[in-house]
Amino acid sequence: MADRTAQGILKTFVAPVKSAARRTMPRAPWQDSDEEDADEERRSLLREGEQKAKRILSGFIDFAFSGNILEIAFGLILASAFTTVTTSFVSDILLPPLSVILPLNRNMNEKFAVLRRGPHYDEEGGYNTLKQAKDDGAVILAYGVFVNKFINFVGMGVALYALASLYQWVSSDNIIKHQVKCKYCKKRVSEKAIRCVNCTSWLDGREDRLR
Repeated sequence: MADRTAQGILKTFVAPVKSAARRTMPRAPWQDSDEEDADEERRSLLREGEQKAKRILSGFIDFAFSGNILEIAFGLILASAFTTVTTSFVSDILLPPLSVILPLNRNMNEKFAVLRRGPHYDEEGGYNTLKQAKDDGAVILAYGVFVNKFINFVGMGVALYALASLYQWVSSDNIIKHQVKCKYCKKRVSEKAIRCVNCTSWLDGREDRLR
């Protein structure tokens, strides 16, 4: 019992002394140097990561808002809208009068030929619509859809050419480049070219004079 009491008294007086000694004990110089190096390394890594993040963000902004990207995006939006308008013009305005003028009896995109009949084929009237034939499992040749898309393609080409001609006339920017065949290599070059870019022959007549 006396031993336990003595040990308790020693712990009571010795523990504060050890704690005070630990607090007042000076740190070794190499310990401060290691902590400073670790802090400097952490700050360096943070600065490097911040610089990389800023560089990535700046590169994305430069890429997204550069002149070429904006021009391409604007051109794609206009092309999509122009395609929709041209398709509507061909399908809703141009083809219905043709279906009335020509003996088609239905819209052009509903014209088809039955190659193999389905189980519910009507011997007298046949199939009324393309969807009805497909739902019946018939094998069909939908030439009306092809004609519709072909006319749409031609209309799109003509409209684009007219738009390019109008732009060239207004802005004097030569975007329609007329070409001719080189009489030596038979490849197409600009009609204003003095020398062929393919065979390097002169197109102003000096090749004939040299020969």
